[in-house]
Amino acid sequence: MKRATVADSGAARGARPAPPVTAAYLERAALHYLERYSASVEMLRRTLRRRVEKRARARGEEASAFFEMIEATVARAVSAGLVDDARFATARLATLRRRGTSSRGASAKLSAKGLSRDAVDTAMEAEREAVPEADSAAIEEKAAFAYAKRRRLGPFRRPDIRALHRDRDLAALARAGFGYDLARRTVDAEEVPDGA
Repeated sequence: MKRATVADSGAARGARPAPPVTAAYLERAALHYLERYSASVEMLRRTLRRRVEKRARARGEEASAFFEMIEATVARAVSAGLVDDARFATARLATLRRRGTSSRGASAKLSAKGLSRDAVDTAMEAEREAVPEADSAAIEEKAAFAYAKRRRLGPFRRPDIRALHRDRDLAALARAGFGYDLARRTVDAEEVPDGA
């Protein structure tokens, strides 16, 4: 007895074939994605490519034939102001800092979202300029304490086991991208600074 494949079972039930990829479809897909998520230009491009590749595979077509349509859709989203790498980088950097991400970690995560090195550097420079000169060094310290709090490291551990886990806590902060001096100050802190 022959086993029914997924394609056979869909055809037997009268399932409709996937509709063709059109400019209107790509625009709807882009708007649907941007309604739900804040995105960089590259994130939108990757999302549309994945959708096109899936639909083209279902229809037995070559996905690369639609890449020009994807670029046109992305260009329209940029010109309409729906996607802005600078705005995305600034907002995402603020979120990462609140979660306790180091400068190195934030730079890597923003680059992974498809942002250029210039966009990342500009967002980090804007972050430093937004605080008074005396407090600009405290950005990384605040992030280190936020990370320690989220992971319950150093001063956020139970006092009876804190000394046992000192080296492990230092290693965790180092893996997160914080320098040794800052990691040591964070782990050995007796009290948490204001605003951290």
